[in-house]
Amino acid sequence: MSPYQRYVALGDSQTEGVGDGDDSTGLRGWADRLAEHLADGHPSFQYANLAVRGRLAGEVRHEQLERALALRPDIATVVAGVNDLLRPRFDAAEVAGHLEAMFAALTESGARVATVTFPDITRIIPLARPARARIHDLNDRIRAASARHGVAVAEIALHTAVADRRFWAEDRLHCSPLGHALIASAVAHALELPGSDDSWTRPPPPGIPPRTTVASEIGWAATFLGPWLGRRLRGQSSGDQRTAKRPSLSPIS
Repeated sequence: MSPYQRYVALGDSQTEGVGDGDDSTGLRGWADRLAEHLADGHPSFQYANLAVRGRLAGEVRHEQLERALALRPDIATVVAGVNDLLRPRFDAAEVAGHLEAMFAALTESGARVATVTFPDITRIIPLARPARARIHDLNDRIRAASARHGVAVAEIALHTAVADRRFWAEDRLHCSPLGHALIASAVAHALELPGSDDSWTRPPPPGIPPRTTVASEIGWAATFLGPWLGRRLRGQSSGDQRTAKRPSLSPIS
């Protein structure tokens, strides 16, 4: 049985659950899956998810931290920074500073906090190769900040599955249901939750990866990359006009 009663998730699209379900049927995502694990056999357990897609680390801090603290969680997850990584003006120290401020405030409030390291997306998006050094830099800073505040770290960056296309949704920027399930298992293991184990660290089972062709790459660029670049040029975000899907603590149904 989980020792926790109130879980609050802070973050962006990954924590919101993009890639695992859709806006019509509802998003599940790794945080929902982790909440289900925490709630198992614990009917008084409650969960809030404040994450909103497109948010930068600073926006997560300024929009979600105060609300999270007001909910008095005894467990919280903080995952943000990928949207910053993909911006032209990326400052790893600034992003890590926002994350560390959230780690500090939540742990000081008495919550058990967990986070993740980020996978190298350049392994499936070669065009993003210039971001590789940024990813490694930010991950190192996340590890250091987590150590200073006793934050549990799920080392997603080190898993071989991140190079497997089955881990990723069609857009290659968000996780597939399989990827979200792996992250949930990784975070549960990092938190040493009852019923968790290290099975998530093992290589994924053999499978036939999606075939990459010139036509498929052109299709991906037209469907996903083009619109993403267009929003950046217009100063828009996929999260504009969106609010958190679970702004208040409530039981898992």
